[in-house]
Amino acid sequence: MKKTAFVLAFLLFVLMMPIVYGQSAATKNAVVYVCPPCGSSCDDLHFDKPGTCPHCGMKLVKTTPGELKEQADRKPVTICFYLQNGVEVLDFAGPMEVFSAAGFKVFTVSKTKDPIRSQGILTIIPDYAINDAPPADVLVVFGGETGTLTITGDVLSWIKAQKPHTQYYLSVCTGAFTLGRAGILDNLTATTYHTQIDNLQQLFPNTKVKANVRFVDNGNVITTGGISAGIDGALHLVEKLRGRDFAKSVATTMEYDKWVPEQGLIVKR
Repeated sequence: MKKTAFVLAFLLFVLMMPIVYGQSAATKNAVVYVCPPCGSSCDDLHFDKPGTCPHCGMKLVKTTPGELKEQADRKPVTICFYLQNGVEVLDFAGPMEVFSAAGFKVFTVSKTKDPIRSQGILTIIPDYAINDAPPADVLVVFGGETGTLTITGDVLSWIKAQKPHTQYYLSVCTGAFTLGRAGILDNLTATTYHTQIDNLQQLFPNTKVKANVRFVDNGNVITTGGISAGIDGALHLVEKLRGRDFAKSVATTMEYDKWVPEQGLIVKR
């Protein structure tokens, strides 16, 4: 009797398998709506219909449970911001807002852990010095005071040493001069702050310098124009890593309606 019951139960299980797995596949591909990333608890909420988030008011984005799981399983993107005394506030604050809204992990590094001043206004305490900074997927350098007294040989050596584990280099404004001094712009195309285009070309004759573009993408080296253009370059990098729809949702979260992806130059190599 027990053996008969076991056989019947086993047969029932076998017959039900297609239904169970069919339901799992349907659930995985079902449409759900989520809040664009904004760093709040509502980022984790799911809704069954389009509309706006009742917590932050953002327009909901269509996705699937499968896509959400893939995003959750991804290793967080790490972004290293190298900051120096006199760094331009919006140079780094704009991209920092982009990467933070995208859910990336941002940390700051300077030559030492001593406080630095941004434009004589904002005091910043770096998370790390160059001698104890962890590796990152992306290394970003910025404009402001980027002369030889600030960007020294030790710093340039450290930037070069990041190549084996750095997936992308990004410069904002005159941060391009730092990448140039580190040899990272050799035989590439680049841009910088509009008043420094000629200077960049003269200092680095092996680099093709372009004016009137918001950013230039060489593959794993991206340079941007001045100040606010850093936001465009950061959104472009988010697009490369997570797709255009995701990057658009980040721009919407920031209420940044000036992003036009086609304003950048993507170099085919």
